[in-house]
Amino acid sequence: MTRIAIVGGGITGLSAAWRAAGAGHEVVVFESSDRFGGKIDATPFGGLDSVDTGPDAFLARVPHGRGLAAELGLADGDLTSPATGTAFVTHAGRLHTIPAGLILGVPAGMSGLIRSNLLSWPGKLRAGLDVVLPRRSTAHDSLGRTIRDRFGDEVLERLVDPLVGSINAGDSDHLSLRASTPQIAPVAEQSRSLLLGLRKVRAPGPGGGPVFLTPRAGIAEFVRRLVAQLPGRGVELRSSRAVAELERDGTGFRVDGESFDAVILACPTFVAAELVAGLAPDAALGLGGIASAGVLMVTVRIDDRRFLASLPAGSGYLVPKPEQLHVTAVSFASRKWSHLAPPAGGEILRVSLGRLGNQAPLDFDDETAATVVAKELSAHLGIPAPEIAEARITRWERAFPQYGPGHLDRVEAIERAVAAIGGGIAVVGAGLGGVGIPACIRQATHAADAMSAHLASLAD
Repeated sequence: MTRIAIVGGGITGLSAAWRAAGAGHEVVVFESSDRFGGKIDATPFGGLDSVDTGPDAFLARVPHGRGLAAELGLADGDLTSPATGTAFVTHAGRLHTIPAGLILGVPAGMSGLIRSNLLSWPGKLRAGLDVVLPRRSTAHDSLGRTIRDRFGDEVLERLVDPLVGSINAGDSDHLSLRASTPQIAPVAEQSRSLLLGLRKVRAPGPGGGPVFLTPRAGIAEFVRRLVAQLPGRGVELRSSRAVAELERDGTGFRVDGESFDAVILACPTFVAAELVAGLAPDAALGLGGIASAGVLMVTVRIDDRRFLASLPAGSGYLVPKPEQLHVTAVSFASRKWSHLAPPAGGEILRVSLGRLGNQAPLDFDDETAATVVAKELSAHLGIPAPEIAEARITRWERAFPQYGPGHLDRVEAIERAVAAIGGGIAVVGAGLGGVGIPACIRQATHAADAMSAHLASLAD
């Protein structure tokens, strides 16, 4: 039987193992930490058995997440969508509802912007100029520059960057248009007016189904089921096993001296860079050049009645970069997800601190982190700081790869350099082809299928 080594036990590596084992290969997954799941994890909190410490949902309209859920025995009835779709942006000490008619914060119409108090009238007028301005080149591949050129500073700073920047823990001026917003890029490249071009491709409204889904037990249920079911497919899961050496061995490879017919590197790009340095120096250089940022996730339970009475109904809010101190986004988790109502009482909030250019929160001790959260919640909402009944601090260091301008060209060069090794090896993960859970599953599936095809060709 052919053997495939998978380095990295996050959702990408586990999904690749699922697919490869299903194709009949013997699979070994190497994970450097003492648990599987990567950035997907959960611990007890607020009287609940499981509250996610990282991602809390996946995109419903991308098939790969829903498809794997079904394969793992998670029927549609086992999945749930947010209880509320209302979200806010904080500005000048108050929350503003995110205007309707946006795609990733980019206007696909003007009526929502005109009715919103989030933008000034000069900002609204500048946004409207998009429909009369001449075509602008997007060869620079900067999301921030594209939005500033078309709609002005306010649309970028109060709408696009809070949303896309928070997803990537980055700065939209330094994010790739093509890699970070693939829905926007082709329209920006082909249409004279970005607004009018997006109007033609606007996503379906509420009748089109939920945007996000998660298992009722939380997103970590994906990992729990994979870890429970993979051994039944013949997969060997090795935790606390950091791989130190990868060598070519005839048509196959040796992983720390152990022979395999193929290898899938589903680890962070900076780890993959070290492993392929001796096999493909150009690939190592490209992988090592992908920057990453860390985030501090502070989960709090608040039962301060005065504070909760002032908390608006909705799923949470984003903080524009010009107004940020440390907090970038706040999720009203127990209002967003009905299964997160804490038996201990009050409400659960998940608060993100830090992004590219501000990694100071990762050095906060637990007490400082909770104090900063209470203080900044007060400033954002214009009410006295709440008393925090319970807090959980999770440090995600180097967890958010940065897709800088030219990212897709860099990935293409990495893939060419890896292919030059001679086949039987793939490099995948959030650092390359998409940061969301479905994107990671898609990459894993393609990599496993490519390794199966390669091994079949050798057998012929």
